[in-house]
Amino acid sequence: MTGMGVPYAAPPNLPTHMTWEELELLPEEIAGQIELWNGRVVWARRGPAEHQDCTVEFRNALRRCARADTAERPDRCWRVSVETNVFLGDTGKSDFLTPDFLVYGCLAERYQDIRASDVHLVGEVLSPSNTPRDIETKKMRYAAAGIPWYWEVLLGRDPHPTTIVRAYGLESGPAQLPSGVTSLRPANYIIAGEWRSGISAAEDGMDCDVFDPAGITFDFPFPIRIPWSELEY
Repeated sequence: MTGMGVPYAAPPNLPTHMTWEELELLPEEIAGQIELWNGRVVWARRGPAEHQDCTVEFRNALRRCARADTAERPDRCWRVSVETNVFLGDTGKSDFLTPDFLVYGCLAERYQDIRASDVHLVGEVLSPSNTPRDIETKKMRYAAAGIPWYWEVLLGRDPHPTTIVRAYGLESGPAQLPSGVTSLRPANYIIAGEWRSGISAAEDGMDCDVFDPAGITFDFPFPIRIPWSELEY
């Protein structure tokens, strides 16, 4: 599944709510584009070819960094995948999200279901067609599931490579709000890093010093060093 999940007006032959078992009975070309949000059918809109290309290149770059970390610290084992279902909660499969790319700890056996508690980082590749509502709704669900890191990769409208990358960390402690005010969400993401390519800075009319010529540099959940050239496609 690809693209940001958005509420889907189901055709007459597709109910608005389903179980995982019912979803498995659908043809793969349909089931592969659906997420279940507490049993509600949510259409995971497919992105353009550039979206798929960027997702793969970003996964490859993260995988290289993950393998380098494991070589330095054999006690830590990572797996990096694309478009893989992440099941929320400890049991059941009728509530899941499908990030564009993700990092999770190695599981005891292959072909196990991936639970939110296994996942350290999820990411979405966003194209101009994604609306702020789409983005915030899915981000909120990742935060509520307790996933420590959420990344966004923004694509430009022109045929350019990746332009902006943002890293968000999970803030799960009590928010500092005025007396008598409570947060609507038990957990929220706080932006922890942002990197802009030279193309992005130029398009936004920014000074050339704003962009990050070395690329992406971040230390969580493992040292991440990705030059912009590695994200070209």
